[in-house]
Amino acid sequence: MDNKAIDLSLLDGVLDEYASVKGSLITILQHTQDIYGYLPKEAIERISERTGIATSEIMGVGTFYTQFRFEPVGKYLIMLCQGTACHVNSSELILQTIKDELGIDDGQTTEDGLFSLKCVACLGCCSLSPVMMVNEDTYGSLTPDKTKKILKELREAAV
Repeated sequence: MDNKAIDLSLLDGVLDEYASVKGSLITILQHTQDIYGYLPKEAIERISERTGIATSEIMGVGTFYTQFRFEPVGKYLIMLCQGTACHVNSSELILQTIKDELGIDDGQTTEDGLFSLKCVACLGCCSLSPVMMVNEDTYGSLTPDKTKKILKELREAAV
């Protein structure tokens, strides 16, 4: 992944609107992640400066909620359900298929920056198990072959 500088001016509108609003830290962090795709260290420091909230407190909130990320993710964020229904219906086979096809483990991103994998406790789609979400799209009743086909189509769409 490239290490380009973070444009903190992109945060100005969010901070102008919410910095002085008590109890708005989660909203600020959500908007920050929408802007950058994750919560860059520089952005957390800027949020601290503008809100007066200690960076340690911001990090405490950010690490408490699983929705927040502190590292960039790939173009396609794969969230693979590991809930009971998915587990019973062989989500481990789907996980192994993704690992084999992409060469990454849970929490990693492919070298080309295209795919990131995150195993999650539950996606709330038990009737579709095993299930994964890729960005905003849900894929259910997965098999290893169906998973390979989805990954191939996503890779081809990215070209």
